[in-house]
Amino acid sequence: MKTTPRSVALERLAYTLAAPVLAVAPNVYPDSPVNAVVQLAGAAGIGGWILAGRSDEPGAGRKILRWSPLVLAAAVDVAAGHTTDFGPYWLDGLLAAGWAAAGSFVLPFSRHTRRRHRPALAAPAPQPAPARAVEPTVAQPDDGADQLTRDARMLWERAGMPARTHVVKATRHIAMRHDLTLLLRASETGRPITGLSPEIVGAAFGVSAADVTLADVAIQPGRQGGPGWMEALITPEANARRRTQPTDQERWIDRVAGPRGGAPGSELVHTTRDNERGVTFYRARMSDATESPRIDLPKVCRALNLPEDDSCVFVLIDGAEFLISAFDEPPLSQIFSATRELLTPDDKGMYVCGFTITGQPVKTMVYQHDKNAPAHGLTLGVSRSGKTQFFAIHMAAQSLNGQVVWLGTVRKDEKTTVLGRYIDRQGSNALWMARSLRAAKALCEIRAEIPWPHDGQPHDYKPGDTRCPYRQLNVYADEFMTAAQDVLYGEFIQKDGEDLTVTGLKYGIGFNPAGQSPFAHNGFSTEMKDNLRQNSRPVIFNMGSPGATRKAAEGTMENAYNVPTIPARYSRSEGSAIERAMRGEADPENGVSTGGVAVIVLDNGRAVLMRSLYADFDTDLSELFPDEVNGLTDHEIAELDKRGLWFDWNEPEPRPGEFWPEPDVGRARRGGGGGGGGAGGGKRSSGSRSEQVTSPRQALEAIKSLNDA
Repeated sequence: MKTTPRSVALERLAYTLAAPVLAVAPNVYPDSPVNAVVQLAGAAGIGGWILAGRSDEPGAGRKILRWSPLVLAAAVDVAAGHTTDFGPYWLDGLLAAGWAAAGSFVLPFSRHTRRRHRPALAAPAPQPAPARAVEPTVAQPDDGADQLTRDARMLWERAGMPARTHVVKATRHIAMRHDLTLLLRASETGRPITGLSPEIVGAAFGVSAADVTLADVAIQPGRQGGPGWMEALITPEANARRRTQPTDQERWIDRVAGPRGGAPGSELVHTTRDNERGVTFYRARMSDATESPRIDLPKVCRALNLPEDDSCVFVLIDGAEFLISAFDEPPLSQIFSATRELLTPDDKGMYVCGFTITGQPVKTMVYQHDKNAPAHGLTLGVSRSGKTQFFAIHMAAQSLNGQVVWLGTVRKDEKTTVLGRYIDRQGSNALWMARSLRAAKALCEIRAEIPWPHDGQPHDYKPGDTRCPYRQLNVYADEFMTAAQDVLYGEFIQKDGEDLTVTGLKYGIGFNPAGQSPFAHNGFSTEMKDNLRQNSRPVIFNMGSPGATRKAAEGTMENAYNVPTIPARYSRSEGSAIERAMRGEADPENGVSTGGVAVIVLDNGRAVLMRSLYADFDTDLSELFPDEVNGLTDHEIAELDKRGLWFDWNEPEPRPGEFWPEPDVGRARRGGGGGGGGAGGGKRSSGSRSEQVTSPRQALEAIKSLNDA
């Protein structure tokens, strides 16, 4: 019986015959070609080593061992060639014999040229009994699935094939040990998957139901989809990281975009940080472009771990998109000084009146270029909110454009008196305002008859037309609502202001009321408010509370958009209010006034938050206004004088017949002389007097009649 395979015997014979040659050839025949052949074979073996070491395929060690006899043979040949004779103690022979013994023992060629070599002995080794082939089942069909899929099918079968479904494939998530995606299919063809829930999948795989997400399967080329298919995402590892270290996108989805979040139905587009300006921008949009954003800013701040501070966090809405700006410091606390360069209107009558939170310039108009008409103005705000400051820059822009300005207020103050030095006329009581409105209303009639020099015919006012024989007039009425409720002159102020709002634009007259309410019960009629809204850019300063500011802004908008919030003061949150209460400490007094911050309603109805330019009344305002004060033409003044409307409007008492017709003194005296003529005459007199006391004007007439009597 042969105990040694033939290949092994031949290889050992080769080693035995080659060993003497390696020992003798270098010493006896140093120039023999045998030495060159052996050394070339060794070089080839080294090349084989290098290729095996660089290869990414398995079995590199086996390849290195296969080439080792050639390299070692070359080494023995070189060593024998450098020794004297056969070397000390017959070293050359010992090296050759060792090489042959090592080769015979390792047998690289016969044992390592194949992965499954035959055993050295022919005696049959004991073979384990073949395992019984597992019968394919419905849960584990013999479809060549990988081990992960088979393991998932075993767990699924152990759970009882939930919802009568079958695991088609299981895919492990990249760089995750326990996260995977299951592709499920209904066991019966044509039946939809029903009754499957995250709790059922979580129970089958031993994870929380919160770590399971069920999703529909889209139809793909080569694979079906629809109700009979479903995907189950099992992500315990990803969810653990998401709870502790979420990304911006994940935080937005989990805390902001949910049904109970600060911006339901939205998705984050990107987050941008501007270190130079100290602001972080969160740009988002609605998942459904047909929906409008519904933003609860405090909720969004809490979800994004931002300070819940109105003075540092702002939202800007543009259709289905919106931008949340979170500043490190209040951006609108910066002061923007007014300059003549900023206030000089361009060819379209626009000038810079302020800057937004993002540093963008905001423009308003001194006339309407697109409508070829003057512009009205509407300015709202409580006391000390910045209305008069805005008056100053608006009047300066109008004056720089060559326009005439009149300013009437209810009460005298320092700022309006200073402005009176740079404009045509200024007064500080209800009588003065009534006179200015009456003169402006009469001026409409006068300008309607003024012929233009190029054709001798009167025309409507056209801004920027050098042929126009008169200048645009801007009539300001500060605290208009208070003046409109004046006992004596409120009726005239309200009526003339409304008429001027409706008819003044044709004749180059713009009306600019200001006050603390844009509603009808406070002096504004619906017709007046509509004309002001359509022919101006309303500016709303702080109205006393964020709710009142939003209400006032919405009252000036045709369609109510989201209105930015103006807080009463800029105040940064310092520490915890709860901890201060527990320690009995006072809250920090770090408020900064929001005077000068306003909401301006642009032409498209969008409300923008801005900081208006600052005009310092403690300095000389002549740098903002032109050198000469613009006034009416001599013809206009003469016509007003003919009507008895051009004089010193600061006269404390109305002129006879200025507002009310003069009573008939003689008839009043005759009525008084016949007062004793009987009861009937007394009743008539009483009835006549009761008719006269139905309005403030008639009350004044009655008082004058009594004085005359």
